[in-house]
Amino acid sequence: MTADADRAEKLLDVGRLSVTFASPAGAVEAVRDVSLDLAPGEILAIVGESGCGKSALCRAIMKLLPASARVQADRLAVAGTDIRGLSERDMCALRGRLCSMVFQDPMTSLDPTMRIGAQIAEAVLAHEPGMKKDAVRRRVLELMDMVGIEDPPARYRLYPHDLSGGMRQRAVLAIALASRPRLLIADEPTTALDVTVQGQILDLLRDIQRGLGAGAVLVTHDLAVAARAADRTAVMYAGRIVEIGTTEEIFYDPRHPYTWGLLASLPSLAAEGRPLYAIPGMPPTLSPPPKGDAFACRNRYALAIDYDQAPPLFQVSPTHYAATWLLDPRAPAVARPVGGELHV
Repeated sequence: MTADADRAEKLLDVGRLSVTFASPAGAVEAVRDVSLDLAPGEILAIVGESGCGKSALCRAIMKLLPASARVQADRLAVAGTDIRGLSERDMCALRGRLCSMVFQDPMTSLDPTMRIGAQIAEAVLAHEPGMKKDAVRRRVLELMDMVGIEDPPARYRLYPHDLSGGMRQRAVLAIALASRPRLLIADEPTTALDVTVQGQILDLLRDIQRGLGAGAVLVTHDLAVAARAADRTAVMYAGRIVEIGTTEEIFYDPRHPYTWGLLASLPSLAAEGRPLYAIPGMPPTLSPPPKGDAFACRNRYALAIDYDQAPPLFQVSPTHYAATWLLDPRAPAVARPVGGELHV
């Protein structure tokens, strides 16, 4: 199979994507040379601390960045459609039908003055303008039922403030699914929800994604969310992907020291009798980014080369890559720390 044919089968194909924002302090390199792909029917989680570039990456894929952003990419295609040169008018025709996005806070996505049913109906009509009123109502009730909103006819006429946070997020999901998109991007969809509702929303996303055969990108700062929902996980730090692999590989065979720190920070994995681990230091400024490996100043395992050269993505397995000089054949052997070793 040729490289072109292989790329045509990918639902999402991103090659060397960079996003730079203009600011009074200078250019901020928010996303740096990111490459990733997504197969139909797959969920990819993108995890990392706040400010690492996760949301900027997803908004670049949707072409929803402000005018102050400059986007460069060798490849940026959704379902085989190269969207790099498309105008906003062309993207409006593709958004929703080809790709759709669920944002973090449903109250900023919903109109507080409109009933929930009317807002979902508006999304349906945006892509099927000729649909008759009765058919629109049936479609809205079907979508509300699909996302787990109980008693759709009764909740059809409610306003956003009448619903709980979990129900509002379900309503936003119904709007995103109104046009049957092939790619769904969910940006921190469970952040404001309690643990029980969070699990319900993640299970719902997984069920809907499988039922529709769509692909999904799930953005989160919580590795536990990735573990529950994702097939593959990409770890971002300072605008770069520093590790990517199947979710099982990331959890059971992590290779990047930053991933070690994230895993050690999970309450469920904290060493008994010890305080919860926190990665020391702060993420670097990206205006401009530091020379070498951006994680070096927080990495107790950093080598001299880390302060001079950024590491490439070393291949661990056919599906697993990590950008750390510790994987270079010339590097000293360093075993993954376990439990309390990170606290030493």
